[in-house]
Amino acid sequence: MTGLNIKKGDLVQVITGKDKGLQGKVIQAFPDTEKVLVEGVNRVKKHTKVGQSVRGSKTGGIITIEAPIHVSNVMLVVEHEGVKVVTRVGYRRVEEERTLADGSTKTVTRSVRYAKRTGKDI
Repeated sequence: MTGLNIKKGDLVQVITGKDKGLQGKVIQAFPDTEKVLVEGVNRVKKHTKVGQSVRGSKTGGIITIEAPIHVSNVMLVVEHEGVKVVTRVGYRRVEEERTLADGSTKTVTRSVRYAKRTGKDI
């Protein structure tokens, strides 16, 4: 199984389902089930008992919380020339110089996420 292209803190837009078109920030990512929790998206009613604590709830009753949504149903939103656009995520290898503790330098390669539509690093 591969990792997720969407990370915690990313701004995403729902591309399918009942909340299609809504944008929100990723609160939490679940790589093992390939789902993400998006702020204000896929809200469901949850019945809680008195004294049970669910995301800050101290009393019982019916509360509304966000439920996880599959990562294939969201796309990353980036800003390009002052306009927010949805894009796919790509990875590219970048070489950079690192200074070691003894003062010498070493060339290392690391993976960088970038927006395929704009070509800019995320």
